[in-house]
Amino acid sequence: MTNQPSTLEKLIAFRELDKFSGSAWNQRGLNPSDSTLCARLEDLFNDCAGNLIEAVKSGGKPGQLKDILKKGLGQFNKADYDTEEREFICDYFFKLSTIVGVDLKDNLNSWLYGTVLSTLIKVIAFIKGPEKIRAVLSQACTNCGTRLDTFILRKEEGIPDYPWTIIQCNNCKEYNLLSPGPNIKELRFGEYSFVEQLSPAEFTEEQAKQRFEQIKYFRRK
Repeated sequence: MTNQPSTLEKLIAFRELDKFSGSAWNQRGLNPSDSTLCARLEDLFNDCAGNLIEAVKSGGKPGQLKDILKKGLGQFNKADYDTEEREFICDYFFKLSTIVGVDLKDNLNSWLYGTVLSTLIKVIAFIKGPEKIRAVLSQACTNCGTRLDTFILRKEEGIPDYPWTIIQCNNCKEYNLLSPGPNIKELRFGEYSFVEQLSPAEFTEEQAKQRFEQIKYFRRK
């Protein structure tokens, strides 16, 4: 059985999240899609999250939770979306599956790429082996204490440090400052989302702190 308090809190936070806002698209380096489409996506995800919440409250088992996710995914007609929108949809379903502790990767790959390509991807992944985590940077959210892990997958000499990265806790939505250090080629986020990266060439330490306080104040409005 899932850990109900933690899982419920995360599902409720997901449902309340403005998942297809302009800033959410901008974080992916994309222009926002049509507002009507975004509202439709929001409703579909909120329905799925709501069904998961009810299932967790009633002690739903992993198989039941996976069925809810599969049914939710089935509500999305892949032909209605472009490539970037499909990838965004899959990222959010992966997030939901992680929250409730079920493996949905095969279903997402099949939906995104089709059955044949999905099988090829699994074969390639098997040959390459599992993704290696080189290091884990961990800090606690300054508001709720949630562990905010950064998983370092690859390093490469010569990549500069961005000492002021603003992130947002997935649990309580508090803004935090992250400093992962230099030479990081590839990383994965834990229980937080990326907000803004401040270059030391453009921001002094004092300016970076001011920008951080601006974001904390104005984006809470």
